[in-house]
Amino acid sequence: MKIVQSRKPVILLNIDSLMPKPLETAVQTGRAPALKFLMENGRYISNMVSSFPTMSVTIDSSLLTGTYADKHKIPGLNWFDDSKNEIINYGTGFRETNKSGLRKSVHNMLYRLNNEHLSSNVRTIYEELADRDIPSASINSFVYRGNTPQRLQVPRLFRGLTRFKDGQWTAEATSIFSLGVFSKLRKRSVATQIAAGNYKYTARELRHLIRRNKLPGFTFCIFQDLDFRIHFKGPMDIKGIARIDRQIQKTLNMYSSWEEALNRNVWMVMGDNGHAPMGFRYRDFVIDLRKILKKLRIARIGRRIRKKDQIVLSVNQRMAYVYTLDNKLSLATIAEQLKDDNRIDIIAWKTEKGIQVESGMREGSLHYSPEGEYSDVYEQTWSIEGNSELLDLMVTSDKNISYGDYPDALARVYGALHSQPGRFIVVNAKPGCEFKAQSTPFHIGGAAHGSLHKQETLVPLVIAGTTAKPEYPRIVDMKAFLLDLI
Repeated sequence: MKIVQSRKPVILLNIDSLMPKPLETAVQTGRAPALKFLMENGRYISNMVSSFPTMSVTIDSSLLTGTYADKHKIPGLNWFDDSKNEIINYGTGFRETNKSGLRKSVHNMLYRLNNEHLSSNVRTIYEELADRDIPSASINSFVYRGNTPQRLQVPRLFRGLTRFKDGQWTAEATSIFSLGVFSKLRKRSVATQIAAGNYKYTARELRHLIRRNKLPGFTFCIFQDLDFRIHFKGPMDIKGIARIDRQIQKTLNMYSSWEEALNRNVWMVMGDNGHAPMGFRYRDFVIDLRKILKKLRIARIGRRIRKKDQIVLSVNQRMAYVYTLDNKLSLATIAEQLKDDNRIDIIAWKTEKGIQVESGMREGSLHYSPEGEYSDVYEQTWSIEGNSELLDLMVTSDKNISYGDYPDALARVYGALHSQPGRFIVVNAKPGCEFKAQSTPFHIGGAAHGSLHKQETLVPLVIAGTTAKPEYPRIVDMKAFLLDLI
Protein backbone atom coordinates (compact mmCIF):
# COMPACT_ATOMS: atom_id res chain seq x y z
CA MET A 1 0.00 0.00 0.00
CA LYS A 2 1.53 3.28 -1.12
CA ILE A 3 0.59 6.14 1.17
CA VAL A 4 1.37 9.85 1.17
CA GLN A 5 3.22 10.46 4.42
CA SER A 6 1.77 13.00 6.86
CA ARG A 7 3.64 15.11 9.36
CA LYS A 8 0.40 16.49 10.75
CA PRO A 9 -1.15 15.21 13.99
CA VAL A 10 -3.88 12.67 13.33
CA ILE A 11 -7.17 12.98 15.26
CA LEU A 12 -9.55 10.00 15.10
CA LEU A 13 -13.05 10.64 16.44
CA ASN A 14 -14.91 7.39 17.07
CA ILE A 15 -18.65 8.08 17.40
CA ASP A 16 -20.14 5.02 19.07
CA SER A 17 -22.86 3.54 16.79
CA LEU A 18 -22.55 6.12 13.99
CA MET A 19 -24.11 4.58 10.85
CA PRO A 20 -24.00 5.61 7.17
CA LYS A 21 -27.71 6.30 6.51
CA PRO A 22 -28.46 8.46 9.58
CA LEU A 23 -25.13 10.26 9.07
CA GLU A 24 -26.03 11.04 5.46
CA THR A 25 -29.53 12.14 6.50
CA ALA A 26 -28.14 14.45 9.20
CA VAL A 27 -25.73 15.99 6.69
CA GLN A 28 -28.32 16.39 3.91
CA THR A 29 -30.85 18.04 6.23
CA GLY A 30 -28.35 20.55 7.62
CA ARG A 31 -28.19 18.95 11.09
CA ALA A 32 -24.47 18.18 10.91
CA PRO A 33 -22.53 21.04 9.25
CA ALA A 34 -19.15 20.05 10.72
CA LEU A 35 -19.43 16.48 9.48
CA LYS A 36 -20.64 17.80 6.12
CA PHE A 37 -17.56 20.00 5.85
CA LEU A 38 -15.21 17.09 6.59
CA MET A 39 -17.02 14.84 4.12
CA GLU A 40 -17.00 17.44 1.34
CA ASN A 41 -13.35 18.31 1.92
CA GLY A 42 -12.12 14.77 2.36
CA ARG A 43 -12.92 11.17 1.57
CA TYR A 44 -16.10 9.39 2.65
CA ILE A 45 -16.18 5.59 2.93
CA SER A 46 -19.64 4.28 3.79
CA ASN A 47 -18.90 0.55 4.04
CA MET A 48 -16.10 0.00 6.55
CA VAL A 49 -16.32 -3.57 7.89
CA SER A 50 -16.39 -3.83 11.68
CA SER A 51 -15.14 -6.66 13.89
CA PHE A 52 -17.21 -9.57 15.27
CA PRO A 53 -19.02 -9.67 17.55
CA THR A 54 -20.00 -6.07 16.83
CA MET A 55 -19.49 -4.96 20.43
CA SER A 56 -17.32 -1.95 21.30
CA VAL A 57 -14.60 -3.67 23.35
CA THR A 58 -13.97 -6.22 20.58
CA ILE A 59 -14.11 -3.56 17.84
CA ASP A 60 -11.78 -1.13 19.62
CA SER A 61 -9.36 -3.99 20.26
CA SER A 62 -9.37 -4.79 16.52
CA LEU A 63 -8.91 -1.14 15.61
CA LEU A 64 -5.98 -0.60 17.98
CA THR A 65 -4.19 -3.94 17.36
CA GLY A 66 -5.01 -4.50 13.69
CA THR A 67 -6.22 -8.04 14.43
CA TYR A 68 -9.47 -9.93 14.85
CA ALA A 69 -10.44 -11.61 18.11
CA ASP A 70 -8.44 -14.79 17.38
CA LYS A 71 -5.31 -12.69 17.95
CA HIS A 72 -6.29 -9.95 20.43
CA LYS A 73 -8.44 -12.35 22.56
CA ILE A 74 -11.30 -9.99 23.52
CA PRO A 75 -14.31 -12.16 22.51
CA GLY A 76 -17.10 -9.73 23.36
CA LEU A 77 -18.73 -7.74 26.13
CA ASN A 78 -19.78 -10.99 27.79
CA TRP A 79 -17.91 -14.31 27.56
CA PHE A 80 -16.82 -17.35 29.56
CA ASP A 81 -13.17 -17.94 30.43
CA ASP A 82 -12.86 -21.72 30.31
CA SER A 83 -9.28 -21.63 31.59
CA LYS A 84 -10.42 -19.97 34.84
CA ASN A 85 -13.97 -21.29 34.91
CA GLU A 86 -15.51 -17.84 35.23
CA ILE A 87 -17.93 -15.61 33.33
CA ILE A 88 -16.35 -12.35 32.17
CA ASN A 89 -18.73 -9.40 31.97
CA TYR A 90 -17.45 -5.91 31.14
CA GLY A 91 -20.77 -4.24 31.85
CA THR A 92 -23.93 -5.21 29.97
CA GLY A 93 -27.41 -4.29 31.26
CA PHE A 94 -27.67 -3.31 34.92
CA ARG A 95 -29.56 -6.45 36.04
CA GLU A 96 -27.14 -8.83 34.33
CA THR A 97 -24.07 -6.89 35.46
CA ASN A 98 -25.37 -6.73 39.02
CA LYS A 99 -26.03 -10.48 39.10
CA SER A 100 -22.60 -11.16 37.62
CA GLY A 101 -21.12 -9.05 40.40
CA LEU A 102 -20.95 -5.28 39.97
CA ARG A 103 -17.50 -4.91 41.59
CA LYS A 104 -16.19 -7.76 39.48
CA SER A 105 -17.55 -6.28 36.23
CA VAL A 106 -16.12 -2.84 37.01
CA HIS A 107 -12.75 -4.43 37.76
CA ASN A 108 -12.93 -6.38 34.49
CA MET A 109 -13.54 -3.22 32.48
CA LEU A 110 -11.15 -0.87 34.25
CA TYR A 111 -8.24 -3.25 34.82
CA ARG A 112 -8.38 -6.81 33.53
CA LEU A 113 -9.46 -5.87 29.99
CA ASN A 114 -6.11 -4.18 29.28
CA ASN A 115 -3.83 -5.86 31.80
CA GLU A 116 -4.94 -9.50 31.59
CA HIS A 117 -7.35 -10.21 28.74
CA LEU A 118 -5.94 -8.18 25.82
CA SER A 119 -3.30 -10.55 24.48
CA SER A 120 0.36 -9.77 25.14
CA ASN A 121 1.10 -11.37 21.76
CA VAL A 122 -0.34 -8.36 19.91
CA ARG A 123 0.77 -4.75 20.12
CA THR A 124 -1.45 -1.70 20.13
CA ILE A 125 -0.86 1.29 17.89
CA TYR A 126 0.07 3.22 21.03
CA GLU A 127 2.85 0.76 21.86
CA GLU A 128 4.25 0.83 18.34
CA LEU A 129 4.16 4.62 18.14
CA ALA A 130 6.00 4.81 21.46
CA ASP A 131 8.77 2.67 19.94
CA ARG A 132 9.16 5.44 17.33
CA ASP A 133 9.14 8.13 20.05
CA ILE A 134 5.78 9.40 18.78
CA PRO A 135 3.40 10.32 21.62
CA SER A 136 -0.30 9.47 21.49
CA ALA A 137 -3.47 10.31 23.37
CA SER A 138 -6.45 8.18 24.39
CA ILE A 139 -9.61 10.01 25.44
CA ASN A 140 -12.49 8.01 26.95
CA SER A 141 -11.54 4.63 25.48
CA PHE A 142 -11.63 1.61 27.78
CA VAL A 143 -9.08 -0.13 25.52
CA TYR A 144 -6.01 1.98 26.15
CA ARG A 145 -2.89 -0.17 26.55
CA GLY A 146 0.32 1.71 25.89
CA ASN A 147 3.86 2.09 27.25
CA THR A 148 3.45 4.92 29.76
CA PRO A 149 2.59 4.19 33.41
CA GLN A 150 -0.45 6.25 34.37
CA ARG A 151 -1.99 6.45 37.83
CA LEU A 152 -5.77 6.20 37.87
CA GLN A 153 -7.86 7.34 40.81
CA VAL A 154 -11.38 6.23 41.72
CA PRO A 155 -13.39 9.01 43.42
CA ARG A 156 -14.32 8.25 47.01
CA LEU A 157 -17.99 7.93 46.07
CA PHE A 158 -17.25 4.99 43.73
CA ARG A 159 -14.50 3.19 45.66
CA GLY A 160 -16.91 0.64 47.09
CA LEU A 161 -17.55 -0.58 43.55
CA THR A 162 -13.90 -1.39 42.85
CA ARG A 163 -11.18 -3.70 44.12
CA PHE A 164 -8.33 -1.17 44.13
CA LYS A 165 -6.54 -0.37 47.36
CA ASP A 166 -7.29 3.24 48.30
CA GLY A 167 -9.06 3.53 44.95
CA GLN A 168 -5.80 3.79 42.99
CA TRP A 169 -4.05 1.69 40.40
CA THR A 170 -1.35 2.09 37.79
CA ALA A 171 -1.91 1.11 34.17
CA GLU A 172 0.32 1.07 31.12
CA ALA A 173 -1.49 3.58 28.91
CA THR A 174 -0.84 6.37 26.43
CA SER A 175 1.45 9.28 27.23
CA ILE A 176 -1.62 11.57 27.23
CA PHE A 177 -4.50 9.76 28.88
CA SER A 178 -8.07 10.63 29.83
CA LEU A 179 -10.77 8.27 31.11
CA GLY A 180 -13.63 10.09 32.79
CA VAL A 181 -13.25 10.65 36.52
CA PHE A 182 -10.42 8.12 36.70
CA SER A 183 -7.85 10.17 34.78
CA LYS A 184 -8.53 13.74 33.62
CA LEU A 185 -6.57 16.22 31.54
CA ARG A 186 -8.59 19.12 32.97
CA LYS A 187 -8.25 18.56 36.70
CA ARG A 188 -11.38 20.49 37.68
CA SER A 189 -13.59 18.95 35.01
CA VAL A 190 -16.70 16.90 35.78
CA ALA A 191 -17.43 13.60 34.00
CA THR A 192 -21.19 13.40 33.82
CA GLN A 193 -22.04 9.94 32.51
CA ILE A 194 -21.55 7.03 34.89
CA ALA A 195 -18.06 8.29 35.77
CA ALA A 196 -16.77 7.76 32.22
CA GLY A 197 -17.83 11.09 30.74
CA ASN A 198 -20.22 11.86 27.90
CA TYR A 199 -19.69 13.30 24.41
CA LYS A 200 -19.28 16.85 25.77
CA TYR A 201 -16.60 15.69 28.17
CA THR A 202 -14.66 14.00 25.35
CA ALA A 203 -14.82 17.11 23.16
CA ARG A 204 -13.68 19.38 25.99
CA GLU A 205 -10.69 17.17 26.72
CA LEU A 206 -9.73 17.29 23.02
CA ARG A 207 -10.12 21.07 22.90
CA HIS A 208 -7.93 21.31 26.00
CA LEU A 209 -5.07 19.69 24.06
CA ILE A 210 -5.61 21.92 21.03
CA ARG A 211 -5.83 25.10 23.14
CA ARG A 212 -2.50 24.31 24.80
CA ASN A 213 -0.86 23.19 21.57
CA LYS A 214 -0.30 19.71 23.04
CA LEU A 215 -1.77 17.50 20.31
CA PRO A 216 0.44 14.39 19.99
CA GLY A 217 1.10 12.46 16.78
CA PHE A 218 -2.11 10.45 17.24
CA THR A 219 -5.22 11.20 19.28
CA PHE A 220 -8.07 8.70 19.63
CA CYS A 221 -11.36 9.99 21.08
CA ILE A 222 -14.58 8.12 21.73
CA PHE A 223 -17.89 10.00 21.70
CA GLN A 224 -20.51 8.14 23.69
CA ASP A 225 -24.27 8.71 24.20
CA LEU A 226 -25.41 7.97 20.62
CA ASP A 227 -25.40 4.21 21.24
CA PHE A 228 -27.69 4.55 24.26
CA ARG A 229 -30.16 6.70 22.32
CA ILE A 230 -30.33 4.33 19.36
CA HIS A 231 -31.01 1.30 21.56
CA PHE A 232 -34.32 2.93 22.52
CA LYS A 233 -35.05 5.38 19.68
CA GLY A 234 -34.11 3.16 16.73
CA PRO A 235 -31.35 3.31 14.09
CA MET A 236 -32.53 6.45 12.26
CA ASP A 237 -32.41 8.78 15.26
CA ILE A 238 -30.23 11.75 14.24
CA LYS A 239 -30.65 14.03 17.25
CA GLY A 240 -27.60 12.45 18.87
CA ILE A 241 -25.54 13.02 15.71
CA ALA A 242 -26.55 16.70 15.69
CA ARG A 243 -25.47 17.09 19.32
CA ILE A 244 -22.06 15.57 18.69
CA ASP A 245 -21.67 17.63 15.51
CA ARG A 246 -22.06 20.81 17.58
CA GLN A 247 -19.11 19.70 19.68
CA ILE A 248 -17.05 19.09 16.54
CA GLN A 249 -18.05 22.56 15.30
CA LYS A 250 -16.74 24.10 18.52
CA THR A 251 -13.49 22.19 18.05
CA LEU A 252 -13.01 23.32 14.44
CA ASN A 253 -13.87 26.88 15.49
CA MET A 254 -10.70 26.97 17.57
CA TYR A 255 -8.77 27.53 14.33
CA SER A 256 -8.80 30.70 12.21
CA SER A 257 -10.97 28.78 9.74
CA TRP A 258 -12.20 25.23 9.28
CA GLU A 259 -9.87 25.00 6.26
CA GLU A 260 -6.98 25.87 8.57
CA ALA A 261 -8.02 23.02 10.87
CA LEU A 262 -7.48 20.66 7.91
CA ASN A 263 -4.15 22.29 7.09
CA ARG A 264 -2.95 21.72 10.63
CA ASN A 265 -4.29 18.22 11.30
CA VAL A 266 -5.64 15.06 9.72
CA TRP A 267 -9.24 14.56 10.90
CA MET A 268 -11.04 11.22 10.84
CA VAL A 269 -14.56 10.42 12.00
CA MET A 270 -15.83 6.85 12.15
CA GLY A 271 -18.49 4.60 13.62
CA ASP A 272 -17.67 1.35 15.39
CA ASN A 273 -20.83 -0.68 14.85
CA GLY A 274 -24.30 -0.29 13.40
CA HIS A 275 -27.65 -1.24 14.86
CA ALA A 276 -30.42 -3.52 13.63
CA PRO A 277 -34.04 -2.41 14.27
CA MET A 278 -35.81 -4.76 16.66
CA GLY A 279 -39.34 -6.11 16.37
CA PHE A 280 -42.13 -5.13 18.77
CA ARG A 281 -43.47 -8.54 19.87
CA TYR A 282 -41.45 -10.27 22.60
CA ARG A 283 -42.64 -13.75 21.63
CA ASP A 284 -41.60 -13.28 18.01
CA PHE A 285 -38.32 -11.41 18.29
CA VAL A 286 -36.61 -12.35 21.58
CA ILE A 287 -34.80 -15.71 21.37
CA ASP A 288 -34.61 -17.18 24.87
CA LEU A 289 -31.71 -19.64 24.73
CA ARG A 290 -32.71 -21.12 28.09
CA LYS A 291 -35.98 -22.36 26.58
CA ILE A 292 -34.32 -23.81 23.48
CA LEU A 293 -31.73 -25.64 25.61
CA LYS A 294 -33.99 -26.36 28.58
CA LYS A 295 -33.11 -30.06 28.64
CA LEU A 296 -29.54 -29.16 29.57
CA ARG A 297 -28.30 -27.92 32.95
CA ILE A 298 -27.44 -24.26 32.38
CA ALA A 299 -24.96 -22.45 34.66
CA ARG A 300 -26.49 -19.46 36.44
CA ILE A 301 -24.75 -16.11 36.62
CA GLY A 302 -23.95 -14.87 40.09
CA ARG A 303 -22.83 -18.22 41.43
CA ARG A 304 -19.83 -20.48 40.95
CA ILE A 305 -19.83 -22.97 38.10
CA ARG A 306 -20.93 -26.34 39.50
CA LYS A 307 -19.77 -29.79 38.43
CA LYS A 308 -23.25 -30.72 37.29
CA ASP A 309 -23.58 -27.66 35.01
CA GLN A 310 -23.47 -28.66 31.34
CA ILE A 311 -23.48 -25.37 29.45
CA VAL A 312 -22.83 -21.65 29.93
CA LEU A 313 -24.66 -18.94 27.95
CA SER A 314 -22.97 -15.61 27.20
CA VAL A 315 -25.19 -13.23 25.25
CA ASN A 316 -23.91 -10.23 23.29
CA GLN A 317 -27.28 -8.87 22.16
CA ARG A 318 -27.70 -10.30 18.61
CA MET A 319 -24.99 -12.93 18.94
CA ALA A 320 -24.19 -15.36 21.71
CA TYR A 321 -21.66 -17.95 22.80
CA VAL A 322 -22.93 -21.34 23.98
CA TYR A 323 -20.21 -23.16 25.95
CA THR A 324 -20.26 -26.83 26.84
CA LEU A 325 -18.78 -27.93 30.17
CA ASP A 326 -19.74 -31.58 29.76
CA ASN A 327 -17.14 -33.43 27.71
CA LYS A 328 -19.73 -36.10 26.90
CA LEU A 329 -21.97 -33.49 25.27
CA SER A 330 -21.10 -32.90 21.62
CA LEU A 331 -21.34 -29.50 20.00
CA ALA A 332 -23.24 -31.07 17.11
CA THR A 333 -25.93 -32.25 19.54
CA ILE A 334 -26.38 -28.73 20.91
CA ALA A 335 -26.43 -27.37 17.37
CA GLU A 336 -29.29 -29.69 16.45
CA GLN A 337 -31.40 -28.19 19.23
CA LEU A 338 -30.50 -24.65 18.15
CA LYS A 339 -31.46 -25.43 14.55
CA ASP A 340 -35.07 -25.94 15.65
CA ASP A 341 -35.42 -22.15 15.96
CA ASN A 342 -35.68 -20.52 12.52
CA ARG A 343 -34.75 -17.12 13.98
CA ILE A 344 -31.13 -18.27 14.33
CA ASP A 345 -29.48 -17.70 10.97
CA ILE A 346 -25.91 -18.86 11.75
CA ILE A 347 -24.69 -21.65 14.06
CA ALA A 348 -20.92 -22.24 13.94
CA TRP A 349 -18.28 -24.18 15.86
CA LYS A 350 -14.73 -25.44 15.59
CA THR A 351 -13.93 -28.93 14.33
CA GLU A 352 -10.58 -30.70 14.09
CA LYS A 353 -10.20 -29.54 10.49
CA GLY A 354 -11.80 -26.10 10.52
CA ILE A 355 -15.16 -24.40 11.03
CA GLN A 356 -18.59 -26.05 10.73
CA VAL A 357 -21.54 -23.76 9.88
CA GLU A 358 -25.23 -24.69 10.02
CA SER A 359 -28.45 -22.70 10.31
CA GLY A 360 -31.97 -22.66 11.70
CA MET A 361 -33.11 -20.85 8.56
CA ARG A 362 -31.40 -22.73 5.72
CA GLU A 363 -30.75 -26.35 4.83
CA GLY A 364 -27.35 -27.96 4.53
CA SER A 365 -23.98 -27.18 6.07
CA LEU A 366 -20.75 -25.41 5.23
CA HIS A 367 -17.26 -26.39 6.27
CA TYR A 368 -14.23 -24.15 5.77
CA SER A 369 -10.68 -23.50 6.92
CA PRO A 370 -7.96 -20.93 6.20
CA GLU A 371 -5.48 -21.38 3.34
CA GLY A 372 -6.94 -23.03 0.30
CA GLU A 373 -7.71 -22.60 -3.35
CA TYR A 374 -10.47 -20.00 -2.90
CA SER A 375 -9.53 -16.32 -2.61
CA ASP A 376 -11.76 -13.52 -1.26
CA VAL A 377 -11.88 -9.78 -1.91
CA TYR A 378 -9.37 -9.17 0.91
CA GLU A 379 -6.84 -11.59 -0.64
CA GLN A 380 -7.43 -14.13 2.14
CA THR A 381 -7.43 -17.75 0.97
CA TRP A 382 -9.81 -20.49 2.14
CA SER A 383 -10.83 -24.09 1.69
CA ILE A 384 -14.62 -24.32 1.34
CA GLU A 385 -16.99 -27.26 1.09
CA GLY A 386 -20.78 -27.30 1.28
CA ASN A 387 -23.58 -24.77 1.03
CA SER A 388 -21.98 -21.32 0.65
CA GLU A 389 -25.41 -19.67 1.00
CA LEU A 390 -25.27 -20.19 4.77
CA LEU A 391 -22.81 -17.27 4.95
CA ASP A 392 -24.22 -15.60 1.81
CA LEU A 393 -20.97 -16.14 -0.07
CA MET A 394 -20.84 -15.50 -3.81
CA VAL A 395 -18.35 -17.95 -5.31
CA THR A 396 -17.34 -17.64 -8.97
CA SER A 397 -16.19 -20.41 -11.29
CA ASP A 398 -12.60 -19.22 -10.94
CA LYS A 399 -12.88 -19.63 -7.16
CA ASN A 400 -13.15 -15.99 -6.11
CA ILE A 401 -15.29 -15.16 -3.08
CA SER A 402 -17.31 -12.01 -2.43
CA TYR A 403 -19.59 -11.32 0.54
CA GLY A 404 -23.26 -10.40 0.79
CA ASP A 405 -25.20 -10.01 4.05
CA TYR A 406 -22.21 -11.02 6.21
CA PRO A 407 -19.14 -8.96 5.21
CA ASP A 408 -15.76 -10.69 5.66
CA ALA A 409 -17.72 -13.53 7.28
CA LEU A 410 -15.09 -16.25 6.94
CA ALA A 411 -12.37 -14.33 8.80
CA ARG A 412 -14.71 -12.79 11.36
CA VAL A 413 -16.40 -16.05 12.36
CA TYR A 414 -13.01 -17.76 12.46
CA GLY A 415 -11.75 -14.96 14.72
CA ALA A 416 -14.63 -15.30 17.19
CA LEU A 417 -14.29 -19.09 17.35
CA HIS A 418 -10.55 -18.84 18.08
CA SER A 419 -10.81 -15.94 20.52
CA GLN A 420 -10.80 -18.05 23.68
CA PRO A 421 -10.20 -21.56 24.99
CA GLY A 422 -12.92 -24.13 25.49
CA ARG A 423 -15.61 -25.87 23.44
CA PHE A 424 -18.36 -23.54 22.31
CA ILE A 425 -20.77 -22.53 19.57
CA VAL A 426 -21.36 -19.10 18.06
CA VAL A 427 -24.98 -18.25 17.26
CA ASN A 428 -26.20 -15.28 15.24
CA ALA A 429 -29.78 -13.94 15.22
CA LYS A 430 -31.61 -13.01 12.04
CA PRO A 431 -32.52 -9.30 11.57
CA GLY A 432 -35.18 -8.08 13.97
CA CYS A 433 -34.29 -10.63 16.67
CA GLU A 434 -31.90 -10.80 19.62
CA PHE A 435 -30.89 -13.35 22.21
CA LYS A 436 -31.78 -13.58 25.86
CA ALA A 437 -30.53 -15.62 28.79
CA GLN A 438 -30.72 -14.98 32.51
CA SER A 439 -31.30 -11.21 33.16
CA THR A 440 -30.04 -10.29 29.68
CA PRO A 441 -31.18 -6.83 28.51
CA PHE A 442 -33.24 -6.70 25.31
CA HIS A 443 -34.49 -3.88 23.12
CA ILE A 444 -38.07 -4.49 21.93
CA GLY A 445 -39.08 -1.76 19.48
CA GLY A 446 -35.61 -0.22 19.61
CA ALA A 447 -32.34 -1.42 18.13
CA ALA A 448 -29.48 -3.78 18.98
CA HIS A 449 -26.13 -4.94 17.64
CA GLY A 450 -23.59 -7.71 18.11
CA SER A 451 -24.28 -9.86 15.06
CA LEU A 452 -22.43 -10.61 11.84
CA HIS A 453 -25.09 -9.02 9.64
CA LYS A 454 -24.23 -6.01 7.47
CA GLN A 455 -26.77 -3.90 9.41
CA GLU A 456 -24.38 -3.84 12.36
CA THR A 457 -21.18 -4.43 10.40
CA LEU A 458 -20.94 -1.62 7.84
CA VAL A 459 -19.94 1.73 9.36
CA PRO A 460 -18.79 5.07 7.94
CA LEU A 461 -15.30 6.57 7.86
CA VAL A 462 -14.55 10.20 6.97
CA ILE A 463 -10.92 11.18 6.26
CA ALA A 464 -9.99 14.85 5.78
CA GLY A 465 -6.59 16.52 5.64
CA THR A 466 -4.90 13.76 3.65
CA THR A 467 -5.46 11.88 0.41
CA ALA A 468 -4.53 8.55 1.95
CA LYS A 469 -6.97 5.72 2.69
CA PRO A 470 -6.81 2.20 4.20
CA GLU A 471 -5.82 -0.66 1.90
CA TYR A 472 -9.22 -2.27 2.48
CA PRO A 473 -12.39 -0.76 3.98
CA ARG A 474 -12.12 -2.70 7.23
CA ILE A 475 -11.57 -1.55 10.81
CA VAL A 476 -8.96 -4.30 11.19
CA ASP A 477 -6.87 -2.48 8.53
CA MET A 478 -6.97 0.88 10.30
CA LYS A 479 -3.91 0.32 12.50
CA ALA A 480 -1.57 -0.30 9.55
CA PHE A 481 -3.07 2.70 7.74
CA LEU A 482 -2.60 5.00 10.73
CA LEU A 483 0.96 3.85 11.39
CA ASP A 484 1.95 4.49 7.76
CA LEU A 485 0.23 7.87 7.81
CA ILE A 486 1.78 9.05 11.04
